[in-house]
Amino acid sequence: MTTMTDTSNAARFREFKMPDVGEGLTEAEILKWYVQAGDTVTDGQVVCEVETAKAAVELPIPFDGVVHELRFPEGTTVDVGQVIIAVDVAPGSGDAAPAAEPAPVARPEPEPEAPKGRQPVLVGYGVSESSTKRRARKGAATAVPAAAAAIQGEMNGHTTVVPESRPLAKPPVRKLAKDLGIDLATIVPTGEGGIITREDVHAAATPVPAQAPSPVAAEAAPATEAPAPAVVTTVGARETRIPVKGVRKAIAQAMVGSAFTAPHVTEFVTVDVTRTMKLVAELKEDKEMAGVRVNPLLIIAKALLVAIKRNPGVNAAWDEANQEIVQKHYVNLGIAAATPRGLIVPNIKDAHEQTLPQLAASLGELVSTAREGKTSPAAMAGGTVTITNVGVFGVDTGTPILNPGESAILAVGAIKLQPWVHKGKVKPRQVTTLALSFDHRLVDGELGSKVLADVAAILEQPKRLITWA
Repeated sequence: MTTMTDTSNAARFREFKMPDVGEGLTEAEILKWYVQAGDTVTDGQVVCEVETAKAAVELPIPFDGVVHELRFPEGTTVDVGQVIIAVDVAPGSGDAAPAAEPAPVARPEPEPEAPKGRQPVLVGYGVSESSTKRRARKGAATAVPAAAAAIQGEMNGHTTVVPESRPLAKPPVRKLAKDLGIDLATIVPTGEGGIITREDVHAAATPVPAQAPSPVAAEAAPATEAPAPAVVTTVGARETRIPVKGVRKAIAQAMVGSAFTAPHVTEFVTVDVTRTMKLVAELKEDKEMAGVRVNPLLIIAKALLVAIKRNPGVNAAWDEANQEIVQKHYVNLGIAAATPRGLIVPNIKDAHEQTLPQLAASLGELVSTAREGKTSPAAMAGGTVTITNVGVFGVDTGTPILNPGESAILAVGAIKLQPWVHKGKVKPRQVTTLALSFDHRLVDGELGSKVLADVAAILEQPKRLITWA
């Protein structure tokens, strides 16, 4: 009975769906598969790496078995809740196939010869002639051999029209072609089984020189390495278009939302940090700080935590839905970090409870994890205030935009040797400029000024870390 077969398959084949690895994220791009069809997997084993709008995350499989099918190739953006991998949890119990997808899918006619064995393939990839059939895309029921014949005709110098045919390409390649404005039907595919590759699309988008090579010659020298990220360069290389996705897309949405939701106020103060720099030098020699990185950011972070303790009203959030100000009795200190994937803001949980050595260790771990691109969405959630160190780029200061959901962000400028009046005389001193942006809906000018003044006072006289703590 069909019902019995479906039930048996459902029990034997388990499907793993794309989880929501962040807070309300709706999609993720599959960056890399660590397994292939036929591989044995165990509960908790990482099977793939995906990139969300916040970070790259490795996904573990929640059960044991043998990989039956990978539903999407690398580079595909998948909605949360879609099945990405099917696992045979009872291998060797008979030749069965997993239950069909709920939505009907048009399929091509089978090959005349019966296959010797089942060949799992990635969705969007071609299959060898020994395969029984290839899952066609919705609205395309044309057999693969017919499409291949048309392609072969083009390569032979003439065009064979196949009515209602659709060029074969993986989803990310289709998206790339759409971004480039290239019609897939005009591209000569070089992939196995007549699949249009990323290199084919880039070749089609490349400006043709004065002596244009033949299609066959162009095919013979495809690009050896696909650029990442996918870009579009116009004739003469006067413009480059980069698709907005992933972390960059999230940054854009967050910054626009923050800038046009929270009324920003930014205040500045220039401060002599010579004593702080001397303290940093002394701490580097302290055995209690051995094994951790000591730098000015560590003291600045501690100074901000002390200032928040003295002015707790700044550590809050605006709840628009309930028309409430949410006072936070903990500090999750965010540190803005520039990474190859873009700007991210991971935070140190309960930073207010950490000692100076603990805070130094947390900062070091946060920075190294961000540089490796391994920051998890959980590490970027729940921040209360943020520090952005623009001084590392030689910039004096800036007007930082609030991280969404937070009430304040402190920008730290470059520390430079400048003439400064010290004890009645002009002397060269280490000086920096601080900028504090805050949400004026819940932080008044007086409160914001007190927080900034306290941070500056501590950096000018670091002993206040003890007297004010």
